[in-house]
Amino acid sequence: MANKVTALFNRCFWLHVAGISFVGLGFVGIVLPVMPTTVFFILALACFTRSNPRLANWLLNHNKFGPTLQQWHDYRVIPVKGKCYAGLGMLLGFIILTYNAPPLWVLICVALCELMVMAYICSKPSHPPAAINPK
Repeated sequence: MANKVTALFNRCFWLHVAGISFVGLGFVGIVLPVMPTTVFFILALACFTRSNPRLANWLLNHNKFGPTLQQWHDYRVIPVKGKCYAGLGMLLGFIILTYNAPPLWVLICVALCELMVMAYICSKPSHPPAAINPK
């Protein structure tokens, strides 16, 4: 029994620490244009829903990030604006990478990873499903 309690405590503790770390990285991403913001808040939300519902609720009701996080949390929606920014950010990063003349295998690996990420992003809906109006 003590092992289960310890394991649960450790899990909650590390999820809580990870969530706070992701929130911190998200706020850093607000200031630094090359660092993503929303993805860190999504990761923090995932941690907090498992460790601290009060902080998860804070994120979901945040004035700036709440609506986007609620759409992701409820429907796995990525808005068109977010998809465009993600694509532009990856393209810009890839262009900068090519100017640094990395080995060909690095360019291929990065290009494949970015293509897979963009395929995933594009596979997600851009809007929540329309509410069904029963009559």
